[in-house]
Order: sequence, then structure tokens, then C-alpha cells
Amino acid sequence: MTASRPVPPSLLLLLPLYGGLNVLAGFMGNKQGGFGPVAVELGLLAYIGVIAISSTVAELHGRALAHRLILFGFAPVGAALALIALVLAIPPAPQMDAGRLAAFNLVFAQSPRIMLGGIAAYFVSVFINVRVFSALGMRGGTTGGGVMLRGALASAVAQAIDGLIFITIAFYGVFPILPLLAGQIAAKLVLSFTAVPLLIRLGMFIGRRLDAGAGSDRE
Repeated sequence: MTASRPVPPSLLLLLPLYGGLNVLAGFMGNKQGGFGPVAVELGLLAYIGVIAISSTVAELHGRALAHRLILFGFAPVGAALALIALVLAIPPAPQMDAGRLAAFNLVFAQSPRIMLGGIAAYFVSVFINVRVFSALGMRGGTTGGGVMLRGALASAVAQAIDGLIFITIAFYGVFPILPLLAGQIAAKLVLSFTAVPLLIRLGMFIGRRLDAGAGSDRE
């Protein structure tokens, strides 16, 4: 009987964060932030974390595992969609405040469309992010600034595609999407070259420290 391989502690940390941020992005997307004339769908703040984690897992544990992470990432979003449908179908209690009920229905009825848009964009863009990130790694160094630059470039490509797919599916027909689309892509590109590289470096630092500590505990 062969002993089972222990799960690296870095994965035990990153997997729940990945699933939670995927679901959270669907709810945060109900709010559009205004930055002067530019409108930005704020679910991107959670989605930036998704992109950073997928690149971190690819760097720490390989592209194959990162691809499996992306596929399993559909599970928490699918569960959230099913639960939202169930909650909306249950009749409200007569004593529930009408204003609170209207606000709840407004947010949660829109969330499935936002999540479906997120699923379509997620499937395309996160795979592209991991592939570009890993492909660039085959051409250059994988430490220090090399990782940060690869993360920024891969995220920029993935985020531009994600913004186009997501905004079109989630908000077309709700209000004019061109200002939001322009603001979304611009914000994603800025964050790709600022926040994403730092998040990847932080994730790698914490992940390697956790995995090294676990290795020394088994010795």
C-alpha cells in the first residue's frame, strides 16, 4: 500500500482563496466605481487576485496543476449560481422589509448574469494567462524581476480579453457598455503592471516559506 503524497501547504492556502475570490467577483461586479469620467466594474479587484493566484500556482507547482486549478474553479461559481437560484425561488417572509427585499432581489437577480459573464471570460482569459506566463518562462529567467515581468505581460493580455468578454455578456442592454468597457480594460492593464506582479511575488514568497517549513517538519 503506497503512502499518499501530502498536499503542499501553499496549495491549502491558495485553493480556498482562489475559489472565494471567483465567487466574490460576481457580487462585487454589481457596483461600478467612478474615477473621473471612467467607470470601472469593481469585481475586477477580486479577479486580479484570481489571475495572480493562477500564475503563482503555475510557477510553484507547474502549468498542468494550474490548468486543473482553473477547471476546478468552476465548482464554487456553479454552486453559488445554484444557491442564488434556490434563494430567489423561495417566497419571502411576509414580515420582511419591502425595501430590503427589493434591494436583495436587485443585486442577486443580476449576479447570475454577472457570474455567467465571469465564467465565459474566466475560461478564456485565465487559461491564456497561464499559457502566456508559462511560455514566457521557457524563454527567460524564473526568479526576481523575470517572474514579475512575465506576470505583468501575461495578465495584461488575459485581462484585455477578459474585459471584452465579461462586460459584453454581463452588462449589454443594461446600460451603454462602451464607457465601462474602456474603463475596465484600462484599469485591468494598469493593475496588471502594478498589483499583479507584486501579488505573484508575495504569493511565491509565502508559498515557498510554507512548503519549506512543511518539508523540514517531515524530516
